Amino acid sequence: MSAAEADGPTRLLVVDDDRELYTMLAEYLGPEGFATESAIAAPAALDRLGRGDIDLVVLDVMLPGMSGFELLRRIRGFSRVPVLMLTARGEEVDRIVGLEMGADDYLAKPFSPRELVARIRAVLRRMSDAPEAGVLSFGDLSLDLRAHRALLAGEDLALTSAELRILELLIQADTRTVAREELMLQALGRRLLPTDRSLDTHVSNLRRKLARHTDSISIQSVRGAGYALTQR
Repeated sequence: MSAAEADGPTRLLVVDDDRELYTMLAEYLGPEGFATESAIAAPAALDRLGRGDIDLVVLDVMLPGMSGFELLRRIRGFSRVPVLMLTARGEEVDRIVGLEMGADDYLAKPFSPRELVARIRAVLRRMSDAPEAGVLSFGDLSLDLRAHRALLAGEDLALTSAELRILELLIQADTRTVAREELMLQALGRRLLPTDRSLDTHVSNLRRKLARHTDSISIQSVRGAGYALTQR
């Protein structure tokens, strides 16, 4: 159980100018244990997040005045709150850009509320399933499971919940290959599908963040198998 669940309902901020959609989501999410709030544009969303106690943001790409991508960039400037982005169906580039900018997951419109709940719970589970204490290490790379932080030579890598979970699985495997199917299921909470590039995007983000601080630790693609951490 997450801290949010222990203290009360999980608080969601839905940032979308579609009032009809928000009303439908609020009616569906309430019985599922979520307390929802809405913001129709970026300024209201930033103001609400600045006051704290939001557990997850559902963020539409298409917003009035400022795009969801720009809002996500600003959010990541001061907060690691999990963000699930809503994108137009078929716009794969939007999904990839969102993940590269720090989103934890995405869902294409139109979607079923049931699928949204499953995605939200998968993201929140990644934040709450870590052991109460413990640090995993791989060379100069360390992962504090309780604090949800990855440090490389003392520098915070500022990873999303998905990136942290993928890195945890790779560190636990040491230099052994972890299958893409296993990473997808254990890190993102769903089966690997041929058209879903989210795992590859998360791994690409991890590589980029590691490369900013070191050239001695990297993530290797093992053709036809998966990924493995390497060190030189």
